[in-house]
Amino acid sequence: MAMDAKSKTVVKLVGVVVTMGALAWASVPFYDWFCRVTGFGGTTLVSEVGADEVLDKTIKIRFDASKERGMPWEFKPVQREMEIRIGETGLAFYEAYNPTDKPIAGQSTYNVAPYAAGGFFTKIDCFCFTEQVLQPGERVQMPVTFYVDPEIVEDSEGKYLHQITLSYTFYEIDLPEEEAAQQAALATDSETNLN
Repeated sequence: MAMDAKSKTVVKLVGVVVTMGALAWASVPFYDWFCRVTGFGGTTLVSEVGADEVLDKTIKIRFDASKERGMPWEFKPVQREMEIRIGETGLAFYEAYNPTDKPIAGQSTYNVAPYAAGGFFTKIDCFCFTEQVLQPGERVQMPVTFYVDPEIVEDSEGKYLHQITLSYTFYEIDLPEEEAAQQAALATDSETNLN
């Protein structure tokens, strides 16, 4: 059975739409992977250990904090900046406070500026790797352990950097299932006690 010209055109168009949809779906994880591997767009690298070498040259690290609109937490760096030797493991803290009367879960996104530093700024441990849940009135200090890779001094752009800014933005997320179930149980208990 032969297809007429209209049917062939429809089949081709459906094929194009499906292909474009598949490419769009795959582009997000591919772009995320690309940024993590190359440091593109200020995305930092991750390692389980510190640098093999520590140089005598220092670099200033600035710390920045912001929140997504509507995020009720207070969030700030404990210190605004530090100077470390390139390759040295640094430890900094950010503080978060939940001023509300209910638990709130948050997750942070991060990047470094200038973007050229992203491929050389390496995190060993960070609060940003996991979601955070703060109880009502809870205040916490959250650590980030990092180093600046000594290879930065050999990079055509990186060798001119004297300062890197590490930025975090916290946004509210749904409570984890266990925490949400506890809150629902507490609400049910409160209603039962009121009746």
